[in-house]
Amino acid sequence: MQIKQAVAERFIMLCKKADIKPNELATKSGVTPSTVYSMLDPARENVYITTVKKLCDGLGISISDFFDTKEFRELEQEIE
Repeated sequence: MQIKQAVAERFIMLCKKADIKPNELATKSGVTPSTVYSMLDPARENVYITTVKKLCDGLGISISDFFDTKEFRELEQEIE
């Protein structure tokens, strides 16, 4: 799994757990809905750490908690 996919899947899971939609996450985080949806779009390759931090703030979790999962610990090397 690539980092972009892991980030998107983590936010999808956290939204389900909090029972909120991406639009609501955007509002709580102070970012536009298009920012959230573009981050969740598999065709988009870049995710900005500042956006991840804002979304974590909106969810009420720390960025270290966000990345403290098996999926992130087991990411494959992306350098080819």
